[in-house]
Amino acid sequence: MRTIAILCGGGPAPGINTVVATVTKVFLKDGFRVLAIHEGYKGLFAAHPEVEELTYEKADQIYSRGGSAIKMSRFKPEDQDFTTALFVKEGIELLVTIGGDDTASTANRLTKYLAAHQVNIRNIHVPKTIDNDLPLPEGIPTFGFTSAKEMGVTIGKVIKAEASTTQNWYLLMSMGREAGHLAFEIGKGIHASMIIIPEMFNKTQITIDKIVRLIISSMIKRRIVGQKFGVVVVGEGIFHFLQDEDIASSGITFDYDAHGHPELSEVSKAHVISKILKNRLKELNLDIICRPVEVGYSLRCVDPSAFDLTYCTTLGIGVKKLYDEGHSGCMVAVNLEEEVIPVYLKDVEDEHGKIRTRLVNIDKEVVRQTLAENIYYLTAQDRSLARKWLADPEPFEYERILG
Repeated sequence: MRTIAILCGGGPAPGINTVVATVTKVFLKDGFRVLAIHEGYKGLFAAHPEVEELTYEKADQIYSRGGSAIKMSRFKPEDQDFTTALFVKEGIELLVTIGGDDTASTANRLTKYLAAHQVNIRNIHVPKTIDNDLPLPEGIPTFGFTSAKEMGVTIGKVIKAEASTTQNWYLLMSMGREAGHLAFEIGKGIHASMIIIPEMFNKTQITIDKIVRLIISSMIKRRIVGQKFGVVVVGEGIFHFLQDEDIASSGITFDYDAHGHPELSEVSKAHVISKILKNRLKELNLDIICRPVEVGYSLRCVDPSAFDLTYCTTLGIGVKKLYDEGHSGCMVAVNLEEEVIPVYLKDVEDEHGKIRTRLVNIDKEVVRQTLAENIYYLTAQDRSLARKWLADPEPFEYERILG
């Protein structure tokens, strides 16, 4: 029987089960056998992989649920880990990979490996990530992003009500490995007092000192307009661009990996910034309380929103469309007209074969206007009023910080 296989790599995102269920149904309907390969690429290349045959009943049970019915793994195989064994044993004609940039990059390498070994297996990738950082057509999100944003805004609204009630500040650290899409949208959705994402630093090096000064700039501007509370939303991607020396000199105690880099994944990034901020506020004699909140894993396994339920159904059907048309080595995507199109991985890879990251377009009008008009920060015009709280307010002016 003609066979396809599905694997999921990286971390969870709302809509995975919708994609899996839809792909399963449309291929079963056409007489195929559909296999789920558990534990991502680790399972695909294991000596004894865990493989499950998917059914209509299974698809109906999972399609609207959060999480992933197919066990996931972050394992990143090297080229020497690749093997054609499972493909040949099960007679697999198509490998459907569901994941983010790492999973897509591995799929890109695997496509080349299979071609070089004259193994006639095709690969279609379904772009999944709450970070929204895969290079799809302009204006088209990765699946899971919209559901995660919805939950992030819900959490953010509650925290903002807490801030207003207690007249304190809160620092929300949002997921986003390199790009600031999620932090920006959550911040915009809750009218955060300050939004800090990596893309804002396009004219200057990101440092912890600049991040802290931006937060204090917002705090003082809010005092000038008569407000004592606020919420700051920060994209965790800022840590991706910090120098190790900057992190090491922060006063926070870290464990270090074998390469001498701080183990940031094992600490609350919101706590790190909040602790440094607290020390700086004390130095400036500012009686302001700011509490850290990590907005991360709580977003990844929520049930998909109505948007992602319908969008992921389109993507699942799109896998079958692209397969029938003979495509391979591509991501399934839709354009603004909601037409299914292939985005070839070779066309969006960098010089190292890794899929390029889609960052927030900081020059886009809606982004510029949000950062210009909807957040709070000190300008040169605020200097005289700001001196009530800061002896020297100039280093805290937005334009001076960002260059």
